[in-house]
Amino acid sequence: MIGSAGRIVFLSTANVYFHGARVLIFRAVEDADLIRQAARGGVESYNLLVSRWEKRVYNYLLRIVGNREDALDLAQDVFLKAYQNLRKLEDAQRFGPWLYRIAHNEAYTLFRKRKPEVGVDEIPPETTGAGVTVGGSSVFPAELSLTVAGALGRLSDDQREAVVLKIYQGFKFEEMAEILSCPVSTVKSRLYSALELLKAELAPLGTRGVS
Repeated sequence: MIGSAGRIVFLSTANVYFHGARVLIFRAVEDADLIRQAARGGVESYNLLVSRWEKRVYNYLLRIVGNREDALDLAQDVFLKAYQNLRKLEDAQRFGPWLYRIAHNEAYTLFRKRKPEVGVDEIPPETTGAGVTVGGSSVFPAELSLTVAGALGRLSDDQREAVVLKIYQGFKFEEMAEILSCPVSTVKSRLYSALELLKAELAPLGTRGVS
């Protein structure tokens, strides 16, 4: 789990494990190898796996639920549930979509309990390397952060999640369908309708020559 001090904390029946200081992680060990080791009870392997995925999952949840504390709490739950159910993952190569399916379920469980107290458009957006295209020109979120966040906040939950998964997280349509548990055609419909709305929202920026 992600602790309040930014640490990874795993609870077992006998011990508490901490993964504190962030270290430089090389891909000498592939995720699939770590998953197999973790499924056999290797907590340190899972700690390393979490350190590779925690930021992406947190940013996904933040854009979906619209509240930093909620996103942090949900991320803890996601990684704990993933650890508890890792043996059920049949294909280690599908870890990403499988993990995000858990995150999706946790987010929508929160939605069912209550409406988010903070809208997505009220969050100071995270700077990412993903580009946004406006009027045929590539514009980075760092330059359009407030406008893009506001436009995302006016999408429906389903549309916003489709944009986040495709544009910000880089999943394929088949992976998105697995995460969202719906047909690929539904995923594409949500994404394309969302992009049309975003295009209309961001079009005035293109006319002002933002690039």
